Amino acid sequence: MAFITINSNESIESALRRFKRKVISEEIIKDLKKHAHFIPPGQKAKLKSANARKRNRRRFRSQRPMGAGQGQGGQRPGPAPSQNR
Repeated sequence: MAFITINSNESIESALRRFKRKVISEEIIKDLKKHAHFIPPGQKAKLKSANARKRNRRRFRSQRPMGAGQGQGGQRPGPAPSQNR
C-alpha cells in the first residue's frame, strides 16, 4: 500500500504527484491488473514461455552480426537442381 505524508506547506497537487509516482514505483497497478482475472495454469505456462521467447528475441536482435543473411539481398541455399531430363 502506498502511503505519503503531506507536509504543512505542501499543495494538494504536489502531494498527488508524489503519490502517483509512489504507486508507479511500487507497481501496484501492474499487480492489480495481473490479479484481475483467473488464468488457468496451462495457459499461464504458455504465456510465460511466449514472453520468454519474445524477451530472448529482443535481447539477441542487437547482438547479431550484420552479415548474418538478414538484409543482404542474397538467396538462401536450397536443394541443388536435379540433372534428370
